[in-house]
Amino acid sequence: MAASEDHDIVSLGDILADEDECREALSVLAGSDPENCSYSRGYVKRQAVFSCNTCTPTGAESAGLCLACANKCHDGHDIFELYTKRNFRCDCGNGKFRDFKCQLVANKDGLNPKNKYSHNFQGKYCSCDRPYPDADDQVADEMIQCVICEDWYHTRHLGCTVVDSEDLQEMVCEGCMNKAPYLWTYAAHLAAVSPVIKASQSEAEVEVEVEVNVDETGVEDAQCLPCKNGGEGSSSSFGCELQQREAEKRHSPCKRTHQEMTGSPMESTAAVVPCRLKALLAQGLERARQGAVFWPYDWRSQLCTCVDCKRTYVQSEVQFLLDQSDTVLAYENRGREEPFGEDPLMSFLSSMDHVQQLEMIYHYNDMKTELTTFLQQYAVEGKVITAEDIRQFFEGLLSRKRRRPNAGYQ
Repeated sequence: MAASEDHDIVSLGDILADEDECREALSVLAGSDPENCSYSRGYVKRQAVFSCNTCTPTGAESAGLCLACANKCHDGHDIFELYTKRNFRCDCGNGKFRDFKCQLVANKDGLNPKNKYSHNFQGKYCSCDRPYPDADDQVADEMIQCVICEDWYHTRHLGCTVVDSEDLQEMVCEGCMNKAPYLWTYAAHLAAVSPVIKASQSEAEVEVEVEVNVDETGVEDAQCLPCKNGGEGSSSSFGCELQQREAEKRHSPCKRTHQEMTGSPMESTAAVVPCRLKALLAQGLERARQGAVFWPYDWRSQLCTCVDCKRTYVQSEVQFLLDQSDTVLAYENRGREEPFGEDPLMSFLSSMDHVQQLEMIYHYNDMKTELTTFLQQYAVEGKVITAEDIRQFFEGLLSRKRRRPNAGYQ
């Protein structure tokens, strides 16, 4: 059956997709406590954060609220959700709110100096500094969050082709890439496909990091990392010459292994900790330094963890990239595994008397049964559901409810 062009078309797939989005949204909230202010936990590694336009409007100092304070202290206020933020402490009722006090934690410090604020807390997003949703924006465009600055960007403002793949979980905006420029080297090897150019360095100019491991016999095995990784980015002859030189050293009569000298087995540890970043640089592969970068789900595990690189992460203030539990995906997965505080329906029912509880349960089950039957009918017949169909369904449901004002429960 062809649907009228005058009606908004809603397919069964759209309804199921909406249900999935609802679950996704709940997983964001489920990782946070809806009943207790998170202030006492200090700077929480990751939590759902909100801002109150009623208490801290545009022009006032930025402030953020935990889930519990958004629900209880600011009920009825103009609240907007900021999704999740890392290392954030709840501001509700502190010095930024003047006479307004938190109902859940009475005494709070005047400020939370380690909190980081952006234009998100004033309801602005992206490099265009616009609100979302934006009534003046005529372009239907989704927004994607940068995993470093945690700002949200319109896909058309990312400066790159948006990659749509289940294997790509995280995005870093161009600004954050430039604040940690060594990430461009990783991007050339790990990130989504992009134009890549070969560096002009000659083999003689390339510094090759040598990884020295000890095998079961206590003999050192030296190999250049490019050769160890299959020779990519380095000529096989260069790598083989290095291996040959190291082999000659290893078997020289002047050289003796630790095991030969002490008679005891040597611990199986690396004598030299290799720098993955230097190894990638040695391969001479580069990427154009422009636009946002989309990364595969396991990219953080590929970052070098040598002492020098760790210092660099700290200097660039991105040390959290080494924490696999920092990702939004890890946070959401925890939320999916745990119930969202107390079940909302059971919490609502507990506030009613016995008769009201039975009446509510009756109508809930009645609506659920009728809605399931309604959707199944359209799915079997291959029909689309229009906005008018939905309106008629709920009108009929309401009419039937009015005809039976008493459920007959004592």
